[in-house]
Amino acid sequence: MERFNLKVFRRFWAIAKAYWFGEDKWKARGLLLLIVLLLLGYTGLSVLLNTQRGELISALSAQSESRFWKTVGVFLGILVLYAPLLAGYTFLRDRLGLAWRRWLTDSFIERYFQKRAFYNINQFNLDIDNPDQRIAEDVRSFTQESLALALVAVESVLSIIAFSGVLWGISRELVLFLVIYAVAGTVLTIGVFGQPLVKLNFEQLKKEANFRFSLVRVRENAEAIAFYQGEKQESEQIKSRFIAAFDNYKKLLSWELALNGLTNFYEFIPFVLPAIVVAPGVFNGEVEVGKVSEAQGAFIRVFFSLNVIVARLQSLTAFGAGIDRLYDFSEAIGGLESTNLKSAKLEKSEASNDSEELPILAASLAIEAEEKETEELKVTDLADSPTILITAAPTLSLDNLTLQTPNYQRTLIENLSLTLDQEASLLVMGPSGCGKSSLMRAIAGLWRSGTGTILRPNIQDLLFLPQKPYMVLGNLRAQMLYPYPNAQVTDEQLTAVLQQVNLPDLAERYDKGFDTLEEWSDVLSLGEQQRLSFARVLIHQPAYTILDEATSALDRTNEEQLYRHLSEAKAAYISVGHRESLEQHHRSLLRLAEDHTWQLSSL
Repeated sequence: MERFNLKVFRRFWAIAKAYWFGEDKWKARGLLLLIVLLLLGYTGLSVLLNTQRGELISALSAQSESRFWKTVGVFLGILVLYAPLLAGYTFLRDRLGLAWRRWLTDSFIERYFQKRAFYNINQFNLDIDNPDQRIAEDVRSFTQESLALALVAVESVLSIIAFSGVLWGISRELVLFLVIYAVAGTVLTIGVFGQPLVKLNFEQLKKEANFRFSLVRVRENAEAIAFYQGEKQESEQIKSRFIAAFDNYKKLLSWELALNGLTNFYEFIPFVLPAIVVAPGVFNGEVEVGKVSEAQGAFIRVFFSLNVIVARLQSLTAFGAGIDRLYDFSEAIGGLESTNLKSAKLEKSEASNDSEELPILAASLAIEAEEKETEELKVTDLADSPTILITAAPTLSLDNLTLQTPNYQRTLIENLSLTLDQEASLLVMGPSGCGKSSLMRAIAGLWRSGTGTILRPNIQDLLFLPQKPYMVLGNLRAQMLYPYPNAQVTDEQLTAVLQQVNLPDLAERYDKGFDTLEEWSDVLSLGEQQRLSFARVLIHQPAYTILDEATSALDRTNEEQLYRHLSEAKAAYISVGHRESLEQHHRSLLRLAEDHTWQLSSL
């Protein structure tokens, strides 16, 4: 129980209170109150059922037929209320857990894609492993397990209070009858509910796996998505996959509601039917039956109520570990949000974009100073280090830029200044490790460690083509329109663009044309993917195109053709590359050196 200390409970409440005190608080609290009322009614009816069981045995022992049949009627009357009440309690408990999970998942997804936290965590905060699993699995476990544990604790207390005064006794069971009853009930349950539940559970596993896979893709392609500014599209796609799992689980809950109603009724019938079977023998005096103690049911309830901690020890410790993982992840996002807000104050031109309030969950994660650990202090130190200023301007310029690695332990470029007009073309060359790709990251705003100023147009007016293009989950049309899927482009225009990038038959390879769904990173070669990424440039026509080894997998002919189209578009572009053949497609050359120096020359 080491994990379940005061610190764990504080971390649990830091995450949980955002939902219970947020915009959905009254709906959540109302549903929780209804669940507690059902739990109270369920416990009270359990006591009445247990009492009637004793009354049945007493009636049999007294050989009072009228008393016996009256007790049977009362018992069945209570059971008619008890079975749907217990099923409704279970259904509403799971439904509340599902609603809580949906809210918390949406909150984490929104914050995960804000300020490119998905990129920064995967690049600079390696202690936060598997963010996808934390959002998909740990959130599910947190909401469902915490709610179940809380209600189990309440139920245990109520059961102990209700049953602790009842004496415990033992009675024989009709083994043959119970075996026949159990077999018949099992066959009936499997026959009615087996196939639908198997299908729904299979679909749920599949949809949950699809949801997790889409999150894994973001982690594996974080840099490419960040270059494309595809945060919004990725966020919406992940949410749509979650909604598919959400809707399937609602259907599963409906079937489980019916199943629970049947099984609850089925599980308590044996308390009355054995007495009915032996009743004629008792009334005739042929069978001697001792008084069946009411304490039998009470003992079981009290025992399991007192034993709940031991019985759930393993799940409690796993739940505590899950709280730690989810809290650390949420705190990491909160730390990034705070750092970004600080940077925004320095960037007056972008202040309007940074004025949104933080979500309630982020605000609730403030903790005492004594809980700060070494890694948190390191993050604070880095936040106080010098930061490159990014300012809005009609043209791209670098003013006295010194670029360092994110941990500030290595300087890559010193005092770089240049200006690129709206029809400029710049080639960046140099040995590996000198900072060519890092310079592109700085222009994109992904790396901010260093000094100086980057003046650039709005980020939506820049389009970055990494060496390994990002192939979005979607059809061919979505691939070409990424990262702006709502662009008004006709199929005829898309066909013309494919011809320009030397992929004239790509849509014709498949029966559904531009509506074809494939795993494009698998079915297309790297060269075809690079040409397809060039198609995005020709479609969206950004003010500046940044190409980081974007033609490395292409032959000279295709490379020349793509750059010709790029040049005819009369838009500025910057290329990072090693091939000397690239020089003929650019007007200027920036050569970086390993000693942090640079040289700008005309081609």
